[in-house]
Amino acid sequence: MRKTLTALAVTFACGLASAAYPEKPITIVVPFAAGGPTDKVARDLAEVLRKGLNNQTIVIENVGGAGGTLGAGRVAKAAPDGYTLLLHHIGMATAPALYRTLPFKVMEDFEFLGMINDVPMTLIGRPTLPANNYAELVKWLNDNKGKVNLANAGLGAASHLCGLLFQQKTGIDMTTVPYKGTAPAMTDLLGGQVDIMCDQTTNTTSQIEAGKVKAFAVTTMQPLKTPALAKLPTLDSQGLKGFDVAIWHGLYAPKGTPKAVVDQVNAALRNALKDPEFVKRQEALGAVVVTDNRVSPAEHRKFVEAEIAKWGPAIKAAGQYAD
Repeated sequence: MRKTLTALAVTFACGLASAAYPEKPITIVVPFAAGGPTDKVARDLAEVLRKGLNNQTIVIENVGGAGGTLGAGRVAKAAPDGYTLLLHHIGMATAPALYRTLPFKVMEDFEFLGMINDVPMTLIGRPTLPANNYAELVKWLNDNKGKVNLANAGLGAASHLCGLLFQQKTGIDMTTVPYKGTAPAMTDLLGGQVDIMCDQTTNTTSQIEAGKVKAFAVTTMQPLKTPALAKLPTLDSQGLKGFDVAIWHGLYAPKGTPKAVVDQVNAALRNALKDPEFVKRQEALGAVVVTDNRVSPAEHRKFVEAEIAKWGPAIKAAGQYAD
């Protein structure tokens, strides 16, 4: 009888806790440097996500390093109370293949809260690059083998993955220059310290529109509708048949977060993804807000599991690992 009463008391207490959620500010950990594409998505989302969470303050905390694994690892070990969340991209699916050891297990240490968007990528170059279109770029790359610097935001970052596949598809090896985030990589690209980079439209669109970088292609099979990128041809149409890379973002909580909290955050996320201003901001950057069933926790989980199976063999075949 005493055990039954104790169990009922615990259940009642949990019910009260979840009913009061959120009572204090929520932290969304972005596992990359401030100013990068994932950071931009997080800050735009936070503005509308809080509307469905009692207008509670949402703090963005940038925990960069190790291709996003440091920040993800921190959230995996955080208290499962709904006050520490993770916003991460495709790195959640590529990390198991890229890293021999990880401070977390993707499919075991997180609650999946729902997908946010799909983000195409663009192949861009420094403003002083001699090439003005993709054909000229390929010629320049071949003429300068061993001298080309390919920037990325760090091992495991979206730009690293895209650059890796670009080298594989073209058969042109380049010197990879990893940075601690997209912002410093972009700074050096603008300054001419590195030659090319493949990065998300959320970070490149404004630079392309302003004419600060040279744009050569988009990485999806279909051209984009964003005005600034509408005339940019695909890599597939320019000879790299089947080249199709889009980066996605999702929201996560530590494993063991109460279902009531998971459901509440997911409901807030669903509403946020319908917010006209958020959709408008994402479309302006070339991103597509998720409207399919991947916004549900269960389908989000299935999608990430499938992505791990998809990218693992390709990454392992390239033989690039981090200790």
